[in-house]
Amino acid sequence: MTDATASIGELLTATVPMVRTLNLEFLETTPERAVLRLPDQPEYRNHVGGPHAGAMFTLAESASGAVVLAAFGPWLTRAVPLVVRAEASYRKLAKGPVKATARLVRPVDEVVAELDAGQRPEFWVSVVITREDGDTTGEVSVLWTLRPHD
Repeated sequence: MTDATASIGELLTATVPMVRTLNLEFLETTPERAVLRLPDQPEYRNHVGGPHAGAMFTLAESASGAVVLAAFGPWLTRAVPLVVRAEASYRKLAKGPVKATARLVRPVDEVVAELDAGQRPEFWVSVVITREDGDTTGEVSVLWTLRPHD
């Protein structure tokens, strides 16, 4: 775990109650990608014994937030990141712990150029959720914006 991973993980754990509730683990956080893990916890399983869809969505959304913070940290004095919309697809039954890997779809410099031009940029973060065997169990796309401070 790098210092950046630890500090973003600590920040999200301290400020986002669901991150603490689900005991999400921050494995990697860089401006290019974030990897989070949801441990297998009986209290968050669904009716077929896998992680509940809501827990998997929260894992994915949290991973998207981690990569957004890592990528746009230097500009957060000028704008606040907010989720605009999200789309989730569940592909295979998940059992046991799962990981979410989030990646920005647009280059950071394009988004910042729009912010510099006085716009409120929007950008997608793609998240893949996998089981321990590497099979993809779900995909989540999260549309974020950087809302400039007044």
